[in-house]
Amino acid sequence: MTDSYLQPARSYGTLGSLIEGFSLEMTARDADVLAEAVGDLPAATRIAVTYLPGEEMAARVSAAASIRNYGHIPVPHISARRLTSVLELESFLDRLSIEASIDRAFVVGGDLRAPAGPYPDAKSVIASGLLAKYGLSRIGVAAYPEGHPSISEHDLKLDLHTKLAMLRDLGHEGVVNTQFSFDAGAILQWLEALRNDGVTATVRVGIPGPTTVKSLLRFAARCGVGASTAVLQKYGISLTKLLSPVGPDRLLAELGARLDAERHGDVRLHFYPFGGLAGTARWAKTLVR
Repeated sequence: MTDSYLQPARSYGTLGSLIEGFSLEMTARDADVLAEAVGDLPAATRIAVTYLPGEEMAARVSAAASIRNYGHIPVPHISARRLTSVLELESFLDRLSIEASIDRAFVVGGDLRAPAGPYPDAKSVIASGLLAKYGLSRIGVAAYPEGHPSISEHDLKLDLHTKLAMLRDLGHEGVVNTQFSFDAGAILQWLEALRNDGVTATVRVGIPGPTTVKSLLRFAARCGVGASTAVLQKYGISLTKLLSPVGPDRLLAELGARLDAERHGDVRLHFYPFGGLAGTARWAKTLVR
């Protein structure tokens, strides 16, 4: 695809300063384009390394080490249900500590129906004490402003509160990372409810990076993100132009206009690079200059 979505940075109101602290993610397979991408990112950008099936531990560790060597901050994902043993988790954390000097990670349950080993969910990884053993001070956990296709709203809320309490009791700083969304209203409503429940943790709101309409809808379906036709149109998606580029400009503009620190707390952005790591980095550069 072309870079026709790359436009001069516009004003995003109160969101402007928060864009400067954005994070984004990559896969181990993106290692070849990492060198191209990192030059467009602000110093010490947080870059998550996802835990995809079919990628070897060595590749994930190598990606995290490369991020560190380029002067950025690696945030490896740990997928609980994909871990086959305690030894595998220990080995992963040990190698990440030695080769990438990690001090943080993102822990998620994972998408397997049944766990491959002793960790059925993110809570079991947190409770193991191994994150603290290997010096991790900041741990991200997942949240879903627009809900989850197979977990009730009540259970999502309880699970998030439980994980944050566990992290606090074990001496970690908890950070909330959300699934991506098209709907600024849903994000803001969820944030306000979260703060009203007493959660003060930093929230990194998931935002889709620029890509084609077709790719974005494919990822949305895969991740269980739903949206009405009205919301998609508001976001800027035309279902008759599937190969057209689309970016989150309207979503960012609305968040910037409506975000209120007193009501919504400490919020940062996390970009999902569905259009590719290098393209997302080039686009993000236009937001912070």
